[in-house]
Amino acid sequence: MHLVDTTLFYSPTSGGVKRYLHAKHAWFASHTGWQHSILVPGERERFEPGGLSQLPGHRVPGAFDYRLPTSPRRWRRMLERLEPDVIEVGDTFHPAWCGAKVAERRGIPLAAFYHSSLPHILRHRAGERTERAARRYVRWLYERFDVVFAPSRLACRYLLDIGVSRVLHQPLGVDADVFHPCRSLPDLCERIGVARDTRILVYAGRFSEEKNMPVLFGAFERLGRPYHLLLIGGHTRARLAANVTVLPYRTDSCELAQWIASSDALVHAGTRETFGLVILEAMACARPVVAARGGAFPELIDDSVGILAEPNARGMADAIEFLYRCDRHALGAAAREKVLRRFTWDRVFQSQLAAYAALAQRANQRRPAELPAAASMSP
Repeated sequence: MHLVDTTLFYSPTSGGVKRYLHAKHAWFASHTGWQHSILVPGERERFEPGGLSQLPGHRVPGAFDYRLPTSPRRWRRMLERLEPDVIEVGDTFHPAWCGAKVAERRGIPLAAFYHSSLPHILRHRAGERTERAARRYVRWLYERFDVVFAPSRLACRYLLDIGVSRVLHQPLGVDADVFHPCRSLPDLCERIGVARDTRILVYAGRFSEEKNMPVLFGAFERLGRPYHLLLIGGHTRARLAANVTVLPYRTDSCELAQWIASSDALVHAGTRETFGLVILEAMACARPVVAARGGAFPELIDDSVGILAEPNARGMADAIEFLYRCDRHALGAAAREKVLRRFTWDRVFQSQLAAYAALAQRANQRRPAELPAAASMSP
């Protein structure tokens, strides 16, 4: 069997989706007899069955090095050349339509992974009317899919509410050997040029609008010293307080794990996350998390592993101060134990493999596959 993952959400400096695809590729190679290929945008064309295939595209300004190939026909032809037996699409743009056409022509299963909520993003940027149109579009698109994986129960309920019927709850995972407390650097304060008694909290990810970066900036401006925010993910034009340090995106997961494991905690102010993979990665590093009470974060964070804050600068600042009155080591230990129990990549991909296999068995019946009863999601 040949599984092909395809998405526009991939670049040299992208985060969670890229780590998901690379972890999946390694797991399928070491645990199954399946061939796994990835088709994503890149700087130049590359055809590599069983590896990373790319089609060239134009850089999207201010979009974290993402590229946009402008020829759906070339994307469809590349998918055809890969000769997939199962296709999974990780976005709602033209790779999804290309995947649908190839799957229909070949009579093979078609899956989607709902990594990002397009309607919610558009509502924030363009208003409720645009969000309503996006909901209709998402429902219309996913009518063609045999299964839509959703990483949180919040995302499952949303998809069901807008009329998407074949939804499967599939959390993401983490490599707990890479993201491990032993990665901690002994000289973090020296590396970023702060006093040894500084309280360092880290944010890792895109600095995009939906991540609510101004809330974090405002919180640390209120806190002042000895609190310090370490930002990993790119650059920003915002005016930053003296207690904020910005580092480029870390393409190597081990290096990212070092920075996270060396900090006191991870902070995140996003309220529209469909999951939040970096939350799990921090928890695997035995670091507590302070995050906004919004999106899927309450499914990952409770008072045994961190603190949920009101999604404003004062709420985040108050939660961060409260964290230092708690037993951070106990919170971190509980966080890692939770990841090991529920959120390893091995657990994730075993579940996905079972879903793919069930769909593939029914592909020759030329009708939408029914999910196994044990796997279906109910609100």
